[in-house]
Formats: sequence, C-alpha cells, structure tokens
Amino acid sequence: MIRCEGLVKIYKSDDLEVVALQGLNLSVEAGEMMAIIGNSGSGKSTVLNILGGLDRPTAGEAKVGEWDLLRMTEKQRIEYKRRTTGFIWQNNARNLLPFLTARENVEMPMMLSGNLDQKYATQLLELVGLKDRMNSKLQQLSGGEQQRVAIAIALANRPALLLADEPTGSVDSATTDRIMDIFRTMNQEFGLTIVIVTHDLALAGKVDRVVAIRNGLTSTEFIKRNPELDAYVYNRDIGRQILREQHEAFAVIDRAGRLQIPKEYLDALQIDNKALLACDGEKIMIRAPKSLEGKP
Repeated sequence: MIRCEGLVKIYKSDDLEVVALQGLNLSVEAGEMMAIIGNSGSGKSTVLNILGGLDRPTAGEAKVGEWDLLRMTEKQRIEYKRRTTGFIWQNNARNLLPFLTARENVEMPMMLSGNLDQKYATQLLELVGLKDRMNSKLQQLSGGEQQRVAIAIALANRPALLLADEPTGSVDSATTDRIMDIFRTMNQEFGLTIVIVTHDLALAGKVDRVVAIRNGLTSTEFIKRNPELDAYVYNRDIGRQILREQHEAFAVIDRAGRLQIPKEYLDALQIDNKALLACDGEKIMIRAPKSLEGKP
C-alpha cells in the first residue's frame, strides 16, 4: 500500500535549509494498522503530510498504491487527496466547519467530490457513536464527539488509506480507547489501511506494528507478535527499548533546579509522581521507585 525509499524532505526559507527527512525507508501493507512514533522534530508528521498529499517530497521515492507522490501533477494531487486518503488532525478545527451540523460536516467532502450520499453519511455517524447527535452544531458537542465527527469526515469519500496525526492528543483516556476501537473496527470490517502518528507509547499495544523515527530516519521497528500479550507489559518493554536505544532529548531545568522530563520517558519507565535519583559523579540516573519494580 505504501512504499517509501530514501525519502528526503528539505524545507527552504531564504538562506536557511532544514532537513526534515534524510533518506527514510518505510513500507506498509494494505489492511495494516500501524503507528509511527518519535520525539518532536523527528520527522513523523512530515511523513504523514507527504503520504496525505499535503506536502511534496524533495527526493527519493514515495508511492501509495499506484500513485507516485513525487511526480503527481497538482490536478492529480487534488484527486488523490479527495479519493484515496482521509486525514485526521489533533486540532479538529482543521477538520470541522463550526457553522454546520455534524451531518452537514460529513456531507461536505462528498459534495466537493460530486458524490453526495446522505445515507452513507448517516451510517458513518452511527458507526462512530453519534446517532443521536447528527443534527447538533459543533458547539453543542464535546471535544471527544467533535473528534469522532472528524473521523467520519475523513471516511466520507471511502478512502483506502486513513492518516491520523496525534488523533488522541487532546482527549481523555476513555475517549482515546473509544477512538482506537473505532479505528480497529474500520480496519477489520472495511480493510482500511491506517497510519497513526503519535508520541504516546501507550498506543503501541493497540496497533499491529510500531515504527520509531529519529532524526528523519526510520530507526527501529517493533512487531506485535502475540495479540494476547498484556498491553501494559508490551508497552513498557517497547518504551524501554526505544528510550534505551534511540531517544535523546534536552530537558529543561528551572531556577529552583527542578527537571522537566519528557512525558513519554516517564510513561515508558512507569514513573508517576515519585522517582529515584542516583548520581555516580558523572551522570544523574532517574528510575522508578523500587516498590514499583517488584522489589522489596
């Protein structure tokens, strides 16, 4: 379904060049549900924007099905975005028109493509659990309900590929679980290929495969081999391996000497509100309290 080889993306502004991707390789099978994770600035959102036809690669190869994303004309790019991909942003204001109802929002992309199907719009909203909220304006919906409307919109033109950029980043854990359940239903019942970009390691246990990106390169790949494996243990092991082998980040120290540690590091080490610190004269080591590690 997706094949990227030696993918390069360079952003240019006046005399400044920023290399967002520097030879990334990625392949995704049709019908797969996978996640791309990485630190801020690693290039994961750039990959998604290229796959969604929102950005053009600088060099390399990027293909989705029969579409060559590097060589498409602008007319072809519009057709590709309308009929092949659905896109969901963390900020659902980019998906939604606030002056329309939920149903009208879902029908809008159908109208733009010249294929209005009111019955299908209704089915989509029922599928995402909004049967009784179809005629509500957006200000009458919660943030989680708005994000589910955004999912229905992304599916309005029956895409083969669904792309989601931090789709659960602004909702609570219960809504996150519901959204991931919707994704899995779409994946299993319709054979929809789904690619999710996230920094949340907890999502690793909810997809088929996880790919880690660092500095614009595919650095590590994890495959979920045992569907019955406990998600909490699986997420913990993946997180520890990613952080041990791949991740490096700056942490902010305030005037009181307090250290602000990236949340994904804390999640991977199961650190909540207490941590053990140790210093060997050269390094400061941060660990989960021994009681949380099963030690006396």
